[in-house]
Amino acid sequence: MTEIFETIRYTADVVCIRDGTVLLIERGWPPYQGQLALPGGHVDPGETSRAAAARELLEETGVRVDPWDLTVIGVYDTPGRDPRGRYVTAAYLTAVPADTTAQAGDDAAAVRWIPLEDARGLAFDHTDIVTNARYRHDAPF
Repeated sequence: MTEIFETIRYTADVVCIRDGTVLLIERGWPPYQGQLALPGGHVDPGETSRAAAARELLEETGVRVDPWDLTVIGVYDTPGRDPRGRYVTAAYLTAVPADTTAQAGDDAAAVRWIPLEDARGLAFDHTDIVTNARYRHDAPF
């Protein structure tokens, strides 16, 4: 029997809520360049997914949160969820004060706060992640 090994990349994404809106980035490059997505990215060597989520949120949007203020939504690992190959993401939820501002940085061409109910048609499987966050019993909104 031949063993098959698959390269898996590990990422973290953040559903950041402010007063009934969710913070999205406009992707600055492929895949899905120009489309809206959650802030997130690769987990660096020696880093936890929670720390990576907080770091990516800061790098892409300028929004700083304590990693321990992030609540796990779930792990998303459906094959084909990313056209670059096999990606597994740990998704987190956080709420920030109503006066929190964001600005595009790093991989983001722009940032937008949009109403939660309008967060559809997002890149990757991010619509599913936002939907799952909305229906958590302990969601902060």
